[in-house]
Parts: sequence; structure tokens; C-alpha cells
Amino acid sequence: MAREIIFFGDSVIDFYKSQDSKVQLKIEYVLDLVRFERQIPIKFFKKLESTDGIYEVRVITSQKAFESYASRMKEHW
Repeated sequence: MAREIIFFGDSVIDFYKSQDSKVQLKIEYVLDLVRFERQIPIKFFKKLESTDGIYEVRVITSQKAFESYASRMKEHW
């Protein structure tokens, strides 16, 4: 099972490119979890309460934690 991730606009790509290589690898790791895993650990992917399919994607490194964007997802995953 593979989910499709679609970025709207360039802000996510610009953010990704502005990070050092270790953070970029972690972002790729988390997005791969979202793409390919049946159950994604809540540490990385959490449904926001009282929303209609809005999820928070978390990227956590030893020095930084990014919780800066949420994505609208279909509930049937």
C-alpha cells in the first residue's frame, strides 16, 4: 500500500532544501512512514482533535522538532 503525498506550492520544498542533510533524511524517513506503513506511529503522525481529517506530521531530530504543517487526509486510510 502506498499513499500519495501532494505538496501545494513551493513552501514545503523550500523548507526541505533549507535544512541540513541530517534533517532532510529525517523528513524523508517520516514521509516514507506516511507513504508506506499501514499504521504510522503517533509520534510522527497524529490526527488533530475536533477536525475533519486534518493530521499533523512531526519530524523530530536530536536538536529540533518540527510540527509546522498539517495535511488534509482521507479518513479511510
